[in-house]
Amino acid sequence: MSHAPTERFSNRVENYIRFRPGYPPQVVDLLRKECGLNSDSIVADVGSGTGISSEMFLVNGNVVFAIEPNREMREAAERLLAKYGERFRSITGTAEATTLPEATCDFVVSGQAFHWFDRPAAKKEFQRILKPGGFIVLIWNERNIDSTPFLRDYEKLLLTFGTDYEQVNHARIDETLIAEFFNPAPFQLRGFPNSQVFDFDGLKGRLLSSSYAPDEQHPRHQPMLVELERIFREHARNGQVIFDYDTKVYFGSVG
Repeated sequence: MSHAPTERFSNRVENYIRFRPGYPPQVVDLLRKECGLNSDSIVADVGSGTGISSEMFLVNGNVVFAIEPNREMREAAERLLAKYGERFRSITGTAEATTLPEATCDFVVSGQAFHWFDRPAAKKEFQRILKPGGFIVLIWNERNIDSTPFLRDYEKLLLTFGTDYEQVNHARIDETLIAEFFNPAPFQLRGFPNSQVFDFDGLKGRLLSSSYAPDEQHPRHQPMLVELERIFREHARNGQVIFDYDTKVYFGSVG
């Protein structure tokens, strides 16, 4: 498995499409109310992946520049979001070099990707491509790790078998780092509940969509799946387990 951030998900795209959570509709409602988002707003979705966050804004009527360095994920988004026509603009680029012209966008959004960025370089680039008064919006689905016995055991599985889980876990991005990124401008945080319900195949797909889950060539892959099945058997109710998330939205102007 490659550890380069832009390549980590190349062999996980199909599981990512099928088993990663979306974002609750309250996110768009929040940005409408607090930041003036409307259907005419131009959105850059940086680290857009397979298009989960892009589609949220496309449904709202926005033009979305989807900036994604990983070819496999970018092509998946192009396939999945082709129905939105010219409002979806797929771009090969990074947070540090989006390739967009100056003052292009009303919003720069990053869903589940900010922890991969070179933060100082990304901040400079976001400020460059935003229009005056534009907003930066950072979104995460933060998985609850100890709210239920199942989620506690799932977290133990990741700590035991994950290749570099503790190093890349986005929970390592705390509010001090967020404040540093927005400085000197203020930012706000809002949270919303979110969840997914899985049978065993769905749970397996969700696990294998993670970049730190050992792939089939790794010696820990099969033991990990054995433990996953044990956890599922112990905790499933009516053949299902529940992932609970807190969807966190950090937003502020560019300053």
